[in-house]
Amino acid sequence: MTAEAHALLRRRRAWLLQAAAASLGPVAGRTAWAAPQAPATRLQFPRDFGAHPDTAIEWWYLTGCLAREGRSEPEFGYQLTFFRRRGPAPLDHPSALAARQLMLAHGALSDLRPGGRLRHDQRLGRAVAGLHEASEQDCQLRMGDWSLQRQNLPGGHAYQAQLRSRSAGFELRLNLQTSQALLLQGDGGYSRKGPQPDQFSHYYSQVQLLSQAELRLEGQVLRLQGRSWLDHEWSDNLLGKPGAEAGASQDAAVGWDWAGINLSDGGALTVFRLRRADGSTLWSGGSWRRPDGRTEALGPEQVQLQPGRLWASPRGGARYPLEWQLRTPQGEQRLRALMDDQEIHGRAGAGIRYWEGAAELLDASGGRSGLGYLELTGYAEALKI
Repeated sequence: MTAEAHALLRRRRAWLLQAAAASLGPVAGRTAWAAPQAPATRLQFPRDFGAHPDTAIEWWYLTGCLAREGRSEPEFGYQLTFFRRRGPAPLDHPSALAARQLMLAHGALSDLRPGGRLRHDQRLGRAVAGLHEASEQDCQLRMGDWSLQRQNLPGGHAYQAQLRSRSAGFELRLNLQTSQALLLQGDGGYSRKGPQPDQFSHYYSQVQLLSQAELRLEGQVLRLQGRSWLDHEWSDNLLGKPGAEAGASQDAAVGWDWAGINLSDGGALTVFRLRRADGSTLWSGGSWRRPDGRTEALGPEQVQLQPGRLWASPRGGARYPLEWQLRTPQGEQRLRALMDDQEIHGRAGAGIRYWEGAAELLDASGGRSGLGYLELTGYAEALKI
């Protein structure tokens, strides 16, 4: 391949990754008392397990903490996320080869054992039947040999997922059994993202997934178990619309801080804040599911996230807060990463960089009250959606 062809390929990949960057990571929450009349229809299943290609961005976000049988400390964290991005070609483009939808997938494994490290990989391409696809009928996702699919079972449903990465040196196969009803974030799945009426998404979570996994790593086959968390979200506007008009910048965020925690008592806690360029909070919220299944949507006045210890990435110097003080109706707690270097960065300096990793929740006495994942975006550079 000539130098000119190499340069063209690099430019094309960077453009595709920048377009797909609109699909990074989940956020949550809505406060019914501060919201206008919900402009969205109620969620309907099984249809809404599937893709929504008429919306701008969408993701299915699967994370979990795993260990070998009989071990109480988590030994691995994992992420498998499928993103769908509408366009750049219009939906009614006549060509069968037109890029009506782009798809991106991120896979990561955090080895939490002493001396362990983060391994991660990504897939990118236009939606093509049989290769890169997201079904509109149900959760049936595929990018090559990476997949996530839902299965109906008597009395509930389950998920199967797999990813194989030669470059990252691991293969993971997952069987995930539901143990609770869907958690509809916000007001029945209508999730506020900011002060403007058009800043919302459709959003639901499947928490406390009972997880069995087979991990192939460094010539070993490890049988693992633990708990996982699945988010599905789709939207046309998450971060606001910055511009020159008066006041617009005050309604725009550069990124978000989010955590989804499977609580040790069987409940679940979602917390988030959308963050302005100066570090102030534009909007915050989340949800709290109690052990008995009662679920409360949390509004901005009920969720406070105070960043603590910072970690500086050796790749570009972005500084991420890896410890947090949380205040919610559940009380005052501390959230901290289980390993510092869990930064995800795109290949060849393509510009997608964020922190995503296994974390633990500690109660006021310092005891562990839950395990889950923490996501920090917009620290290396502002997200552009």
